[in-house]
Amino acid sequence: MSEDTQPTGASGRPEGAGAVVVGGGLAGITAALALADAGVRVTLLEGRPRLGGLAFSFQRGELTVDNGQHVYLRCCTAYRWFLDRIDGASLAPLQDRLDVPVLDAEAKPGRRLGRIGRTALPVPLHLARSLATYQHLSLAERAKVGRAALALKALDLDDPALDDQNFGQWLAEHGQSERAVEALWDLVGVATLNAVAGDSSLGLAAMVFKTGLLSDPGAADIGWARVPLGELHDTLARKALDSAGVRTEVRTRVTSISPNENGRWSVQVPGETLDADTVVLAVPQREAHDLLPEGALDAPERLLEIGTAPILNVHVVYDRKVLARPFFAALGSPVQWVFDRTDASGLREGQYLALSQSAAQDEIDEPVAVLRERYLPELERLLPAARGAEVKDFFVTRERTATFAPTPGVGRLRPGARTRAPGLYLAGAWTATGWPATMESAVRSGVGAARAALGALGRPRDHLLTFEEAA
Repeated sequence: MSEDTQPTGASGRPEGAGAVVVGGGLAGITAALALADAGVRVTLLEGRPRLGGLAFSFQRGELTVDNGQHVYLRCCTAYRWFLDRIDGASLAPLQDRLDVPVLDAEAKPGRRLGRIGRTALPVPLHLARSLATYQHLSLAERAKVGRAALALKALDLDDPALDDQNFGQWLAEHGQSERAVEALWDLVGVATLNAVAGDSSLGLAAMVFKTGLLSDPGAADIGWARVPLGELHDTLARKALDSAGVRTEVRTRVTSISPNENGRWSVQVPGETLDADTVVLAVPQREAHDLLPEGALDAPERLLEIGTAPILNVHVVYDRKVLARPFFAALGSPVQWVFDRTDASGLREGQYLALSQSAAQDEIDEPVAVLRERYLPELERLLPAARGAEVKDFFVTRERTATFAPTPGVGRLRPGARTRAPGLYLAGAWTATGWPATMESAVRSGVGAARAALGALGRPRDHLLTFEEAA
């Protein structure tokens, strides 16, 4: 059945130029919604049996498990728009004010807990009290952190030279000790960049810290889903797509994309060819490379040069409550960030903790038994209440290619939304959004691809979220 023969969508929109979006992650969902909201007839194709990409849920017995812990910040305006668009904002609320408990497993009793937070004072004074009382750093280290933060704030994010520089080296040149990197810069950077400072582009790191901590007092307030991610990124997203008149097909893998002689596009799936005026390719970079027609990019091999970085998630179910706060970050331990997922998972008795372990190259293929021997004692070190608790379940989830690697020089490898082939556009957190591989980057890329496509189709774009578009 050809795309041209599709009836008017459930929203009652009139027939118009057809678009096919390949990929049902956040980038693809966003592009499909943005196109449909402009009156374009859209088909969304996803190879998996669900939507949501790498931010999804699955069942494990009676538990509903997220494949990994995902958070966003108040400065993530595109993802917040996405939540509003699918009527999910109330299910993933933000903190009233940034507050991150930081437990140091190696500190003396009484000095194990530090906090990173903010006040309502203007930038950069909003962080002054927190930095002044952050006991995981010495007075001298705190002073040097303040000076480095001001130097970071002065960097020009539009300077392409920043992309080639190493963030770890920059920190060392600005007086940051190994302890300061561990207890502050990597505490934030590893979770947002999925890389330690020494493996990160200064450009991407500066973007994270300037936007998140040094742009607005509330920019770094943290939000996370209080329901399974699948309820947001699959159930509610599917409902929004249906309401917009988007034809959504899961378990449908695209095998080829090719231009027609009439200037349109043919998208091949098993047993069907879909015709479209516009195609948005919203899949990982290696899959995009394999699907791109010849000549669509000047140097398609660059997509294969974009490295990937893994994230490991460790899931532990205890027979009792061992953690009183919703989450914490850890120092002096292989544990990075720990979240209480009890209520969201549907667990009725005990407590379910999820450990998010970024930049996990050294652990991603470790056997579960090895990880169990490593992480259960560490949780007991950090949480005294866990020492007498029974472990009811222990399992891991692995995303070996969770994000693109934010290495120096990666910026020149990331393509923009437009290709050299008229009517063909790219979306994905790995494209040139200016952000690291986050949910925010994915949504921004979907908006950018839709904006470019709607401009070429002569369709309205005033409904789209406005932000600076990448080149």
